[in-house]
Amino acid sequence: MMLDWLKPAAFFGSILYALVGVMVFWLSFIILDKITPYKLWEEIVEKHNIALAIVAGAMALGISIIVAAAVHG
Repeated sequence: MMLDWLKPAAFFGSILYALVGVMVFWLSFIILDKITPYKLWEEIVEKHNIALAIVAGAMALGISIIVAAAVHG
């Protein structure tokens, strides 16, 4: 039984792609926060805006799917 995923090149390549994906997601979420007319964190945490939290979560999932497809593809 071959365990290709245990090879150092495949392992470190996977880690590198994961880090790049997380960085792209983080940067895109910061840009999204900057283009909105209010601070997302303050609205969600301090003012308990559940509707905005759902919208921000949906956008985060969408960005994550796009980043995963770009990294994978």
